[in-house]
Order: sequence, then C-alpha cells, then structure tokens
Amino acid sequence: QVQLVESGGGEVQPGGSLKLSCAVPATFSRINTPGWYRQAPGKQRTLVASITGRGSIFYADSVKGRFTISRDIAKNTVYLQMNSLKPEDAAVYYCTGEIQGLNYWGQGTQVTVSS
Repeated sequence: QVQLVESGGGEVQPGGSLKLSCAVPATFSRINTPGWYRQAPGKQRTLVASITGRGSIFYADSVKGRFTISRDIAKNTVYLQMNSLKPEDAAVYYCTGEIQGLNYWGQGTQVTVSS
C-alpha cells in the first residue's frame, strides 16, 4: 500500500520556520491534487493548503501570507514552507494526494511551536 512519507517536522520558537516534505515512493505515479492538513489535540483535522488539478492554490485564512505549498514534479515531492510560526500552528501535519485515482495519506509529522 502506498504511503506518503513526510519529514521536516520539529520544534521551533514562535516566529521560526520549518519546511515539511512529502515524498511519494519512487515506483509510484505522480501525485495529483496534493494537500496538507493539520490536526491539533482535541480538534478536527483541517485543510491548510492544497494545489488543485488546474494548478490553483488554496490556503486556509489562518496561514495566508506565512505558508507556501509547492511541488517538485521530477522528485514527486510536495513541500510546505512555514514561516512566522505561531503557537496555534502546533499540530500533526499530514500530506495527502491522489495517485492513480486513489487518495493517500502520510503518517503525519509533529510541529511544535513553543518558547
């Protein structure tokens, strides 16, 4: 079963930056409509950023101007650059996307923002 491989989480101070990566195993097709979700303890999983099939980009209002989603098609990898991190950004971040008609998720990577 395909599982997206996330990396880049960690602990930073408020105002700091992290860059998350989401890689598709090499033998699998290109990931389509990739996105990043996050889930804080006791809260629902919510969409943070995504790239639509036509290449449009969506950002949740809470991260606009601070987060940037991007992709490297050659590496079949999706990124989430997170700047000016706030304590309320702390959560487990999950990447997701469609591969050959099926939707897949990563295992999640923890982001902690604290002073």
